[in-house]
Amino acid sequence: MNWERVDWPLIGEATVDTLLMTGWSLLWTVVIGLPLGVYLYLSSERQLLENKVVYQVLSLVVNVLRSVPFLILLIVLIPFTRFIMGSALGVSGAIPPLVVGAAPFFARLVENVLREIDPGINEACNAMGANSRQTVMWALLPEATTGIISAIVVTAITLIGYSAMSGVIGGGGLGDVAIRFGYQRYQSEVMIVTVVVLIVMVQLVQMLGDRLVVKFNRK
Repeated sequence: MNWERVDWPLIGEATVDTLLMTGWSLLWTVVIGLPLGVYLYLSSERQLLENKVVYQVLSLVVNVLRSVPFLILLIVLIPFTRFIMGSALGVSGAIPPLVVGAAPFFARLVENVLREIDPGINEACNAMGANSRQTVMWALLPEATTGIISAIVVTAITLIGYSAMSGVIGGGGLGDVAIRFGYQRYQSEVMIVTVVVLIVMVQLVQMLGDRLVVKFNRK
């Protein structure tokens, strides 16, 4: 292998692009997915805002978006991405499909975390006269903090993988470098470097998430 063929400044730039894609996508995924997951939980059977029709519709939308392979979702959303971002290429062009692909996944994780909370908490809040908003803000979310942090970590790692796939359609980042140089130009050194960088990123995110979980568990 000829390691001199590796363009290190390009790898550094691609790493920054991947971090930007993952960071912004994770932010919007949490902003959209957290309330969606909470409402899925509240509207489910025997919960505060039980509504079978609403729950089934939201659950269907979440399941449909989760079941579409991300590579297909990237292609299908190109017109939508161009409309809201002005381009389907680069970092900005990758963010909308990343959010659409990850938000339903995160919402389902949040719903599952909330289902694991002791039902007695809801009963106690009802006995004290708390409404649904107060119950969520003062009891459910604080009780589910560590579980939600774990869900965010899992989603962040998923987004790192998704961001690499976005390189197939010119989404930028390490995936784009791996495809253009590692695959199309047969530069295996570049492919190896991009894979190692992605692995390191995943490990760092997991380590940070584990520390946060331990910290909040102690509280």
